[in-house]
Amino acid sequence: MGVDEAGRGPLAGPVAACAAWVPPGSAELISPLVNDSKKLTAARREGALRLMLSSGVRFGFGYALPEEIDRVNILEATFNAMGAAVRRLLAYTGADPAGTLLLVDGPHRIKRLEGPAQEPVVDGDARSLSIAAASIFAKVVRDRWMGVLDARHPGYGLAGHKGYGTASHLEALRRLGPSPEHRLSFAPVRAAAAVPR
Repeated sequence: MGVDEAGRGPLAGPVAACAAWVPPGSAELISPLVNDSKKLTAARREGALRLMLSSGVRFGFGYALPEEIDRVNILEATFNAMGAAVRRLLAYTGADPAGTLLLVDGPHRIKRLEGPAQEPVVDGDARSLSIAAASIFAKVVRDRWMGVLDARHPGYGLAGHKGYGTASHLEALRRLGPSPEHRLSFAPVRAAAAVPR
């Protein structure tokens, strides 16, 4: 199983994590389209996700909201989201945790996750098909959610920049102050919250 996340760097919204299992018969079919999610357009990610779902790829999903990120920090919240994603995929597939190997994108093993063996893989979304599949799923689901949050909190442009610290997002933060979806533990958000309005 491959594990990846989307949304560690943004100033707003959740961090989303995904665990993916690619059946042996699906690998050849999906490999031409499934790659590092950051290298694909939004339309290609959506198409790749549809292909994976129709080809039998299985996913587990987890997330951490801004309140959790502010409480425990972004890295610990990411571990929590990844652990939830893995547990959901293990339950869904019925896989034996003791017989499962997790390929985790990045330099860290997932903390507080018992059972599966773990292997961190730096640049894993470019080196492992299962991590790339997880990367795409996490990115698509998070991007869709940012569109929902944009409608709930207009004026920040969350659907366009997905909560990253773009110039337009920082300007909106200064003008409007943080929304309930912003991460107050991140310095630009903390600074915007301190400005009198």
